[in-house]
Amino acid sequence: MYRSLTPLLVATLLLAMSTHAGAQSRLPTPSPTPSPTPTPGDDIVDLETLVVSGEQPGPGMWKVRRGDNVLYLLGTLSPLPRRMEWIADEVERTIARSQAVIDPPSLAIDGGVGLFRGLTLVPSLLRARRNPDGGTLEAAVAPDLYARWLLLKPRYLGRDRGVESWRPIFAAQALYEGAMRRSGLSQDNVVEPIVERAARRHRVPRVSTKVSFVLDDPKSLIRDFNRTTLDDGDCFARTLSRIETDIAAMRERANAWAVGDIAALRDLPLEDQYVACIRAVTESGIAQRAGVVDVRDRMAAAWMQAAESSLATNAISFGALPLPFLLRPDGFLEGLRQRGYTIEEP
Repeated sequence: MYRSLTPLLVATLLLAMSTHAGAQSRLPTPSPTPSPTPTPGDDIVDLETLVVSGEQPGPGMWKVRRGDNVLYLLGTLSPLPRRMEWIADEVERTIARSQAVIDPPSLAIDGGVGLFRGLTLVPSLLRARRNPDGGTLEAAVAPDLYARWLLLKPRYLGRDRGVESWRPIFAAQALYEGAMRRSGLSQDNVVEPIVERAARRHRVPRVSTKVSFVLDDPKSLIRDFNRTTLDDGDCFARTLSRIETDIAAMRERANAWAVGDIAALRDLPLEDQYVACIRAVTESGIAQRAGVVDVRDRMAAAWMQAAESSLATNAISFGALPLPFLLRPDGFLEGLRQRGYTIEEP
């Protein structure tokens, strides 16, 4: 259970929750949109929209042009329909003709420890998802938030009591994963395995846009984290709100991506709790002391530099980016347009 909590845990402890990246000179931050706050007596309805299944074409690709050179960009999305099989023929053909595949922005944290030393840190990592000093989730969040949690938890997590000792950021992620499973959605990355296989098969080099940080003393960092309370109440609240109000829209977005309906995707703005969750970690005092700063700006700049370099030298190149960061007014597409590139819609 909670199979993707392990990477979340490690990423959080190493101050690297970096699955969301993208835009111009800085990564876009969604404008805060107030979400309705249900009362404990409200009914939760999340089974109205059915998700598609079987073979689906997915969305078309944007074309960014500089003269005769073209960068093809595929917008990715999570979650997607669990029983969907993506027909990726067009993407595979594009990669086969490409001279470069530009990786999505990513973050690497080097703790400077070998495999066996790293394994000795696992017990500390697992303890770090718990509240400091044996605190409970109920004590860590506001009473109204905990009342909403108590309504959602039986539906999506059952009777598990262990999660009641977890920090809000981890409890929220566990609940979100349970809600996705219950709703016929999957957070699995269906695009990356296809891209990796096609690039390897056709010997197309991959261009890394990874930003790296080195931690001098990861053991001390984890010890400090165990004693520190994060400002993760907003992350917890936004995750609850998304589960309470956005599951039907998530299904509609997932369906729109599966069938390639770009117009529908534009009309369904993404309410994303991860920005608040990332902020809870990267703006903490521990992050500052570890030197993990300006993460989002550096990741955005690395990707933009790679894209412009590829457009200058390669006839054809390919990249995949989270769809919201392509569609937002301050996203990568607009950034490239402002720099003089021609953008062709799919």
